[in-house]
Amino acid sequence: MDWSISTWWWVAAGVLVAAELASGTFYLLMLALGVASGALAAHAGLPFSAQLLVAAAIGGGAIAAWHLKRTRQPPTPRAQANRDVVLDVGERVRVSHWSADGSATVHYRGAAWQARWQGQGTPTPGEHVIRGVEGNRLLLDRVTS
Repeated sequence: MDWSISTWWWVAAGVLVAAELASGTFYLLMLALGVASGALAAHAGLPFSAQLLVAAAIGGGAIAAWHLKRTRQPPTPRAQANRDVVLDVGERVRVSHWSADGSATVHYRGAAWQARWQGQGTPTPGEHVIRGVEGNRLLLDRVTS
């Protein structure tokens, strides 16, 4: 069985796609795109050096474009402070008394919850907003308008 160079390109692309599926690294998919373009260059009859250049240019360009796209997006919040994960984030609670260690007990959703001050400065009684949930403890901050 004699494999052509384009077959090897396609096998390499398949290996990269399988590695991406196993690891979840999107950059491997961009490399697979470059390797697939190398296979198409082989089908077009380009010499091996041109195939390498096409694969490197397409794969490297795709990685650079993806990296630029990712750096221009705002960072995603931690899971415990992400409203898409924890629906309590952003809700308001009333604190009647803070302990000296920055903890309090608040009534929220019909139950007593332990809360911890996460904001700047000294906590004061009043209305606060939930900024995150750490286990069964609410992380509170001042309400900003």
